[in-house]
Amino acid sequence: MAQVCTYLNFARETEQAFEFYKSVFGTDYLGPIARIGEAPTAEGQPPLSDADKDLVMNVALPITGGHVLMGTDAPESVGFTINKGNNVYIMLQPDTRREADRLFAALSAGGSVEMEMQDMFWGDYYGSLTDKFGIRWMINTSAKS
Repeated sequence: MAQVCTYLNFARETEQAFEFYKSVFGTDYLGPIARIGEAPTAEGQPPLSDADKDLVMNVALPITGGHVLMGTDAPESVGFTINKGNNVYIMLQPDTRREADRLFAALSAGGSVEMEMQDMFWGDYYGSLTDKFGIRWMINTSAKS
């Protein structure tokens, strides 16, 4: 079956971010967290530090509506540069306003609110925020209650 997932890269806080998302959505990982140290070393690659070996290579968490959130640690020590920006939002469309409010409150804890949940001109109930890990979320529901 075809599927769309959202993949998030963090410098060194993937596990903490996904534990947070796991608590928000009340779901469990799709299998164990894969660690960078479990991957075979490529020829010519410098050895990994013990700290880098324990970083997350891949994690998958179902969140809502069949959507899967995936993530990895991408530290500079293995050649990545992470730039937190405003070019990615994850859009959640819960079935009720109550669930929209719950998700908004949980995800915004420790983060910043861009727009409070409110009735919008297009007829839906909408809000947006950035969570404490720098990930941007939009929550929109057409439910009237």
